[in-house]
Amino acid sequence: MTGIKTTGEKKLMFFSGRAHPELAEEVAQQLGVGVVPTKAFDFANGEIYVRYQESARGADCFVIQSHTAPINQWIMEQLIMIDALKRASARSITVIVPFYGYARQDKKHRGREPISARLIADLMKTSGADRILTVDLHTDQIQGFFDGPVDHLFALPLLADYVGRKVDREKLTVVSPDAGRVRVADRWCDRLGAPLAIVHKRRDKDVANQVTVHEVVGEVKGRVCVLVDDMIDTGGTICAAADALFAHGAEDVIVTATHGVLSGPAADRLKNSRVSEFVFTNTLPTPGELSRDLDKLTVLSIAPTIASAVREVFEDGSVTSLFDEQ
Repeated sequence: MTGIKTTGEKKLMFFSGRAHPELAEEVAQQLGVGVVPTKAFDFANGEIYVRYQESARGADCFVIQSHTAPINQWIMEQLIMIDALKRASARSITVIVPFYGYARQDKKHRGREPISARLIADLMKTSGADRILTVDLHTDQIQGFFDGPVDHLFALPLLADYVGRKVDREKLTVVSPDAGRVRVADRWCDRLGAPLAIVHKRRDKDVANQVTVHEVVGEVKGRVCVLVDDMIDTGGTICAAADALFAHGAEDVIVTATHGVLSGPAADRLKNSRVSEFVFTNTLPTPGELSRDLDKLTVLSIAPTIASAVREVFEDGSVTSLFDEQ
């Protein structure tokens, strides 16, 4: 007989960066594990140091980090965490990115532009990641940027079921805020049995976050409209779309998005909007002033979805089966 047999069992270890520890704790609780104690701090010049307080040798390691502000710091921290695990002889490294940074830079619109979403995937692979687990990518094609398995999770069941319980479905219309979200909005229609409308917009290519809404395609008069998007950053697009719906006779507007980026003037825009409710998931931490002052903000936990996917990956199951009903 040649070789050595081992009777050891697989071991799952769960690690978290400093960007969104509340979500990490929720996911760990759902999994029934603890977050591995980690020593992490910044040197005076901004360099990041990471060291794990437990051995990761031979373990299946899952590293969660949401790319929230300051986004470049947290991306770099996650890369360093991955590198540390690779050098600690981890059996496998799965990177959990609830919100994937730079996802909007997924193609070249004009010459001399980068494809930064591809760069992030390359950095993850180079640092030692074997697999990426993420939630509602800005575009599906980003899955092809990573040379390895990508588990793409969806917040649609969580968000759609919440809206479906609150609203009279006979009066509900699902609205896409632009042509790029039509496919997702169509899935909402299938799940809720509601008609579809589209807000046509044109973005100024030379001015960031500058949007002009032109017209609404579909029947929204006297309807309760639910605007569905993957992320809300400054709130300009979604608030302009809501104004267009009210101008066309909508009775009420609810806004849903997976990722509440909520940067810059977003807080004021959401507070002053006629939208009755904004519904996000907690893939990103909610800015303190909004969570305290905005009573029409609802945040749903994506932790059970992430935990279920982690368990399927660890047990060599099927992540796709979690969303088969879609």
